[in-house]
Amino acid sequence: MQIILLEKVVNLGNLGDVVKVKDGYARNFLIPQRKAKRATPAALAEFETRRAELEKAAAEKLAAAQGVADKMNGLAVAVSRKAGMDGRLFGSVGNADIAEALKVAGFDIDKSAVRLPEGPFKAIGEFPVEVALHTDVLANITLSVVAE
Repeated sequence: MQIILLEKVVNLGNLGDVVKVKDGYARNFLIPQRKAKRATPAALAEFETRRAELEKAAAEKLAAAQGVADKMNGLAVAVSRKAGMDGRLFGSVGNADIAEALKVAGFDIDKSAVRLPEGPFKAIGEFPVEVALHTDVLANITLSVVAE
């Protein structure tokens, strides 16, 4: 299916690009999330009239994300969990726990924005964590997992 991107999508394209994607990806994710529209002649004409407005909105989102990233970079958050004598946790600390700790620190971050490429943490210690605030903006924080 041919679609017009209404915002930047990772590994797909930028605002205004006309790309071909699988039908299910377009119908079930991109179009309901308002990230894309079907590439019909009418939609292309409408997009061209609204291009400046969409570019301005995208620039505002990017600037807001960069402002939050400047405040968040270098932040240290702590999460306490029950642990055994050897420092292993009875459970794990995942992205939902980190998002909750950031919410307590004053940052309203969605749990899907927390990037854990190696999976949840299962030991006590300090770990670097990336938070994706925008497709182009990453904030680096330090997570301290401590025993209760």
